[in-house]
Amino acid sequence: MKAILAAAFGVLAIGAAQAQTVKVGVTVSTTGPAASLGIPEANSAKMLNGTVGGVPLDIVILDDASDPTKAVANSRKLLADEKVDVLVGSSTTPGSIALIEVASENKVAMISLAGSSAVTSPMDEKRRWVFKAPQNDALMAEAIGDHMKAAGIKSVGFIGFSDAYGDGWLAVLKPVLAARDIKLTDSERYARNDTSVTGPILKIMASKPDAVLIAGAGTPAALPQKTLKERGYAGKIYQTHGAANSDFLRVGGKDLEGTILPVGPVLVASQLPDANPIKKAGVEYATKYEALYGPGSVSTFGAHMNDALALIRAAVPSAEKVAKPGTPEFRIALRDALEGLKNVVYSQGIVTMSKDDHVGQDNRARVLVTVADGTWKLVGNGM
Repeated sequence: MKAILAAAFGVLAIGAAQAQTVKVGVTVSTTGPAASLGIPEANSAKMLNGTVGGVPLDIVILDDASDPTKAVANSRKLLADEKVDVLVGSSTTPGSIALIEVASENKVAMISLAGSSAVTSPMDEKRRWVFKAPQNDALMAEAIGDHMKAAGIKSVGFIGFSDAYGDGWLAVLKPVLAARDIKLTDSERYARNDTSVTGPILKIMASKPDAVLIAGAGTPAALPQKTLKERGYAGKIYQTHGAANSDFLRVGGKDLEGTILPVGPVLVASQLPDANPIKKAGVEYATKYEALYGPGSVSTFGAHMNDALALIRAAVPSAEKVAKPGTPEFRIALRDALEGLKNVVYSQGIVTMSKDDHVGQDNRARVLVTVADGTWKLVGNGM
């Protein structure tokens, strides 16, 4: 009997030592103009729901319809009704910026899936609760600037979203061009839900730039490029990492051929050299995603969700030493653990956070690709 009781106690002790379930609240844009971003993000969250790397995650997903106000309402619902330990979202820069107030007010860590550096900088008392999975615009802009310089481009026209995403890209682009003696001939804006950009494109073409950079995201990023082609523009066209998904390729079609853009390595993971330290994680994610959602379906946006969850998984063990999931103390400990992460390898980079840097990436988090025969092709050696 004593032996049986001892064995039973041992089983209970083992169960108690195991990690407890961490509840993750997700708000992404599975409908609206940013749906081509939010759908793969939601797909990845569904795919990874459950135990991730030994850490049990219960992921609750809500659609914010590409609306920052809805993203805020979702996050408040997730905190009040679901008692989540951490927030992930939203898909867009405006939505993510709107969530900063919620995260700081409730003292809960938030991991954004939007690209703009404005989400996490400048660091302040509110942004100390906010982290980001995607690459900063500045990191990607440097890659574009280097390619333009090497290609002999002397002048560039710009068209970007008329929101925080476009603002952020124009702000980081100007010093990149100035440092390389490249002239910005004109800058124009358009809304995510616009159906025509003929006027802004004609203004850009009238300035006669050698190249045009389009700062859009998802399928709406294809509209300016299609218009440029329809109007006979023959210069080089660049896009940002916000455009990197299969729906963008589908909508843009042949008009996208030859486009250059910086992306996370996951998009061309199989093309990376074996010596690239990110290749394994990228291939594993892409293989799993495409097995569920079809060949060619992988995108950097779904990978951002994968990487946000990888950050959470890496931070949980340290946080659990301080408090149990489901408590205010655990939320604070998880924020602290995220800020202390070192050398975390995920599908799009290697991350080392600090109190001043809540993205934690370096040049290994980007590669340049071109569109060739309707698909992504690595430019250079990917190292």
